[in-house]
Amino acid sequence: MKKYNISWMLALIITVLSSCKDYLEINTNPNSATSTSALLVLPQAIVGSAFIANQFNNYGGHFGGYIANAGGFSGFGNLFNYQLVPNDYNGMWMNTYDNLQDYKYILDQTAGVDEQAYANAAAKIMTALNYQRLVDAFGNVPYTEALQNNANLTPAYDDAATIYQDLVTKLDSAILIIDGAKFPLSLNSSSDPMFAGDMTKWKQFANTLKLKMLIRVSGVAALSGFTTAKFAALDKTLGFIADDAIINPGYVKDKPNPLWNSWGYSNTGALSNASRIPTEFAYGFYKGQKLTDEGRGGVIYKNFATGSPVNQLGNEVEAPTIVTNYSSWYTGTFNSASSITNALGVLKGPSQGQVIMLKAESEFLQAEARLKGFLTGDFTLNFEAGINASYTYLYKDVTNVVSPGKDVAADIAAYKVENPTSYLVNIKLATTPAQRLEAIITQKWIAVNMINSEEGYNEFRRTGYPVTVANGDGFHNIASLLSTSTRPDKLPSRILYPSSEQSYNAANYKAINQFTDLIFWDPN
Repeated sequence: MKKYNISWMLALIITVLSSCKDYLEINTNPNSATSTSALLVLPQAIVGSAFIANQFNNYGGHFGGYIANAGGFSGFGNLFNYQLVPNDYNGMWMNTYDNLQDYKYILDQTAGVDEQAYANAAAKIMTALNYQRLVDAFGNVPYTEALQNNANLTPAYDDAATIYQDLVTKLDSAILIIDGAKFPLSLNSSSDPMFAGDMTKWKQFANTLKLKMLIRVSGVAALSGFTTAKFAALDKTLGFIADDAIINPGYVKDKPNPLWNSWGYSNTGALSNASRIPTEFAYGFYKGQKLTDEGRGGVIYKNFATGSPVNQLGNEVEAPTIVTNYSSWYTGTFNSASSITNALGVLKGPSQGQVIMLKAESEFLQAEARLKGFLTGDFTLNFEAGINASYTYLYKDVTNVVSPGKDVAADIAAYKVENPTSYLVNIKLATTPAQRLEAIITQKWIAVNMINSEEGYNEFRRTGYPVTVANGDGFHNIASLLSTSTRPDKLPSRILYPSSEQSYNAANYKAINQFTDLIFWDPN
């Protein structure tokens, strides 16, 4: 494993006091200073988590059926056939553990200190988020022996299901810490660029992460007792996130939002990623091949009305080239490097916040929990609220306000009219539990499109939805045209452990097969 040197420069830490813009310096780490306040480290760590969220979105976009290759580019290699190699996702692994080291520093500095209770709880919640991401991508990972620096450079790998259970317990603990604090120092927009010190939102976020993990393991027979007990103990009065969980420390054109930086434009106005375009599979949920969705499609995809360039991953024969000067996911106006307008949809502009979890995802999680009887209430209400939340987020501008020219309710009504016989849109037309679950997961997959795409990939592996036809055309086959996967869905089941583990933790490194070795909650 990488030797985790904690190396933020003290001068950089001090400047946090004077400018939120310094939160954007995420390539440094807090612990080179002999001692620094946890409240100075916390915002840097949270912004680091935003950067990592974008990395997971990129990974999920490629493997979850959202991103295809444009024409005129070569070098896609193992992305086409899923013949992965260990160094493919080194950065995602190493950056996540670096970020976890930041949170561990906060936890170590604040443990048992009442005035630092809120910082401690926030770090504990974000630690759970990071490990959940790692487990869902890699399976068993270093956990109990991780983050010990030179004390243990070869940490053992813990069982993924056991990690999940412990994360739920940690989230319970974080909520209790917040509730039990007597004289805590308040967080604010400077120390907390996600919830600006609103500890009710932090507790609801923790509760929603618990809900996600419990839903994800709800089909694992060995954990049925744990799942039942934890669902029974879930704080229904506290509830779940009531708005999108978004990190924004003050992104600007010169230090942009990570998503914009990956899929929009560079500081000089150059197109960030000209080699990628949307998949036909994803596009078909908007343009009529599977569903018609003029409202969301029009704000997500460039030239949606006349036809955006789309492709099936692996198709190089008829692959269209990208629109000149435009990302296919940007619907604003590019005039010049210094004149790029803000927009709606996925790529709103360089100053937009980075989504950590959408309210839409929370609503669809609640819908599934109610469908399966883990929570009481009408699952259809959460289903409708999830669609509403998805439209609402996409219709918001860079300031996180719905554009005055957009009418969410009217466009959702039109969506239902456009798809009058589809239970994927009108869930009351579903006649079986399987159809109802398909509707919930399909709408979740649509909602996280190019925002938290890894969650679409996770849920596809867990449930098999949205439906794919392995030998179908690109609008109905989620996998690469050149896939060598042995799975029925022709996708990989996971990614490989990174080459850094081969080098630094060889005693515990395990060679695995990306098609047959499953994440513990994957039933396939």
